Amino acid sequence: MKAEQTFTIKETAAQTGISEDTIRYYEKIALLPRADRKDNGHRVYRQEDIDTIRLLSCLKKTGMPLQDMQPFLAVSADADPADYPELVEHLRNHRENIVSQISSLQQVVDFIDMKLEQGKYRRDCSDKSEDRSEPKNISPVEMSYFSGTAKMNN
Repeated sequence: MKAEQTFTIKETAAQTGISEDTIRYYEKIALLPRADRKDNGHRVYRQEDIDTIRLLSCLKKTGMPLQDMQPFLAVSADADPADYPELVEHLRNHRENIVSQISSLQQVVDFIDMKLEQGKYRRDCSDKSEDRSEPKNISPVEMSYFSGTAKMNN
């Protein structure tokens, strides 16, 4: 029978892109089970641990708070989502929040693109839509805001 492959914390960090300190922290707050130890006290991780760390990393990238991740760890990868309606609902709500954030960020990108293209019209990046076909009455100070021609008075 083949022995299960194990990995050091350094190897685990390299494979997951998560720092050794973060892995230790996840153990400390019980997002990860305490790692098995070698006789010398060094942590050892299995592929299952690496998969869990990758899941945590993915959830973290979505902006999910660490304390909200715990329920997802109890569900196996091949589980039927219909068996966990509360988790499905939580994930749907989280997705809605992300879509809203993307929309807000797109407005910021649009604003930046406009400033790069026009550079002289001052406009905020609020949610309010406005007619952009005609520029507002803009003071010379506002016009120089992005034009790079303003002189700074010291």
